[in-house]
Amino acid sequence: MKALTWHGRRDVRFESVPDPELRDPDDVIVKITTTGLCGSDLHLYEVLGAFIDPGDILGHEPMGIVQEVGPEVGSLKPGDRVVIPFNVSCGTCFMCERGLQSQCETTQVREHGTGASLFGYTKLYGQVPGGQAEYLRVPFGNHLPIRVPDGPSDERFVYLSDVLPTAWQAVEYAAVPQGGSVAVLGLGPIGDMSCRIAAHRGAGTVIGIDLVPERLERARRRGYHALDLLERGEGLTDAVRELTGGRGPDAVIDAVGMEAHGSRVAAAAQKMTTFLPDAVAAALMKRAGVDRLSALYTAIDLVRRGGTVSVSGVYGGAADPLPLLTVFDKQLALRMGQANVWRWVGDILPLLTDGDPLGVDDFATHRLPLQEAPAAYEMFQEKRDGAVKVVFTP
Repeated sequence: MKALTWHGRRDVRFESVPDPELRDPDDVIVKITTTGLCGSDLHLYEVLGAFIDPGDILGHEPMGIVQEVGPEVGSLKPGDRVVIPFNVSCGTCFMCERGLQSQCETTQVREHGTGASLFGYTKLYGQVPGGQAEYLRVPFGNHLPIRVPDGPSDERFVYLSDVLPTAWQAVEYAAVPQGGSVAVLGLGPIGDMSCRIAAHRGAGTVIGIDLVPERLERARRRGYHALDLLERGEGLTDAVRELTGGRGPDAVIDAVGMEAHGSRVAAAAQKMTTFLPDAVAAALMKRAGVDRLSALYTAIDLVRRGGTVSVSGVYGGAADPLPLLTVFDKQLALRMGQANVWRWVGDILPLLTDGDPLGVDDFATHRLPLQEAPAAYEMFQEKRDGAVKVVFTP
């Protein structure tokens, strides 16, 4: 089959790889019909090369048609249409039963002390072959795939793999009161969808903050306040407070993470690791890694006293200096973590089958064949051509 594989910093290739096969009796093989490009994929493209090997298959936002099932699979049959969550979770362990699929005890990567394995990601998360491919082996076939109805287009459902549950959890963790206010830092796919979900769930004031004109315009078209970080500069805090009664928003969602703009030293440190031998770089990042924290600092500054900061952007630095004095003094609640996809499916799926209140039908900015993925990664990383969400057809 053909798949997108990693070969180095900013080097991904569309090439032939072996077809996946059933390995366990509850495996299924899925023919991928649509698969997404995630902001987290850019961490592999740019920063986390020490934890991935040449030839590894990328991607963790797939959906498709079941082609083959193992002998112990009773809940699916060939021809069923399914979305595959990015968490590789068993569905039956202590953590899964409590809605914490991102902490699945069956697939935790204990060698690295991390949570549940992820499709198409690094050794830190199991190094499981990903879904930017023509076919995908999916374990736990009775519990992991999300069966969705035939009829509506793939774009009604593909975001169930990551974008929708990640944004839903970000808003849930933000605990925005009815009629309250929320500021969202970063209007990429997760930030954009977080604005939509917050408004749908009753937020009275939704403020989107970014520095890419096309992303800001998308927010304005949906009726949200959109503030340009570059234009506002040091006046950003005052602008947000003017929209929120002088106090700041009830909640701030950090949808940016480790590759925020405005942190030159951390950016240089991240880039330096890409030139080191993998073993050295991996050890350095695990013990002394430093993220670009400007977005998190901004979130802590913007939120009102007694408010909540919800972090959905990915951080990985072991030595990040957090402003704990400010967090304590402002009596902030801070919640974060990988999305627990299955935890939110029951809340989200009705919004995809009864109308389209979140605007998923036109959420993608680019729809491309998978063979064009190398150019799409570059475009998305450089925020060119209005790229917010790219979906591929294998």
